[in-house]
Amino acid sequence: MSIPYWRLSGFYFFYFATVGTFLPYWSLYLKESGFNPVQIGELFALLGGTRIIAPMLCGWIADHTGKNLRIIRISSFLTALLFAGFLIIDGYSWFAWVTVAFGIFWNSTLPQFEAVTLYHLKDQAHRYSRIRLWGSIGFIVSVLGVGRLLDVLPSDIIPAAVTSWMAMIWLVSLMTPPAQATHHETAAIGILQIIKRPEVLAFLLASMLLQFAHAPYYVFYSIYLKHYQYSASLTGFLWALGVFAEIVLFIYMRRVLKRFSLRAILLASSLLSIMRWLIIGWCIDYFWLLIVAQLLHAATFAGVHVAAIHLVHQYFGDRHQGKGQALYASLGFGLGGMLGSYYSGYYWESLGAQSVYSMAAVFCSIAFVIVYIWVGRESSQDKTVLG
Repeated sequence: MSIPYWRLSGFYFFYFATVGTFLPYWSLYLKESGFNPVQIGELFALLGGTRIIAPMLCGWIADHTGKNLRIIRISSFLTALLFAGFLIIDGYSWFAWVTVAFGIFWNSTLPQFEAVTLYHLKDQAHRYSRIRLWGSIGFIVSVLGVGRLLDVLPSDIIPAAVTSWMAMIWLVSLMTPPAQATHHETAAIGILQIIKRPEVLAFLLASMLLQFAHAPYYVFYSIYLKHYQYSASLTGFLWALGVFAEIVLFIYMRRVLKRFSLRAILLASSLLSIMRWLIIGWCIDYFWLLIVAQLLHAATFAGVHVAAIHLVHQYFGDRHQGKGQALYASLGFGLGGMLGSYYSGYYWESLGAQSVYSMAAVFCSIAFVIVYIWVGRESSQDKTVLG
């Protein structure tokens, strides 16, 4: 069966177009709605908290039923429906409840679609980057478009824009054909046996630390830029530049994977993450250095993510792919994102942005050491991902 390239790509396009509206501008919307940095950090932490449990639960259900796509469709529909609650509610308590409600279904969707994409690709996993890059294109279209609108319109447009993108995710999921895993394992290996491997534990811990370090960027970068008099259009440009760099890496990722091991990619990305957060924290007045920092997004996000997706595919196999992708999302983006959001929210004003981003660099340094000691040292087999 041929690969449904455009339908898979379309899902990523609209999913990350949603992220391109929500991630850069939701904190600005919350600030203009009267929330303080601690409350903003808490709301993002609540969203990250739903990412700990929801993906694992859905991953377990998907691997036991084989109904990944049905779960995606239901979750996508409920995500849009619940997020629309922001159009009619007000106040911190209601925002918190709706954040948890939509977050449960929102964070259940992408890990299962990653599994569906890999099921469709089968032995052509190297084509993942070319499909995933359409998500980056969707992000750029969204972040630039909304940035221009926010220069002339109030931030009240954000909830409606995000709800519209979420509705498109659901519609594309209805058009995506299902795919089943091909189980080649001769003997069933329990998922706990896989997780207990030191290399797997180290990989998951490093992923969590790297996402912890990203939290101050995701939650406060736009507020940080606005404080230093950067316009919404320029803020959108900087976000888009980072994702443009990500697209370039996705295009050339197959060549990178042929030349370098997944271990080498993770190590290099961790080092460049340290540099990126220090530049953002201490060089906010130097626009050209902010451009350099955004170009490093190619490594700090795209390099880490593609390497992680391939490592999960290797570690967990087809039999546990849904649970493996969910575990990676739960611990990395979920637990790491939640703790990072709490930390950055509580210390943003008391310690200052420089200290918050410096701590992010410290956590990336710890991740580098963990990867260096434990991940990928046994062999260079991770290059076989290209088949």
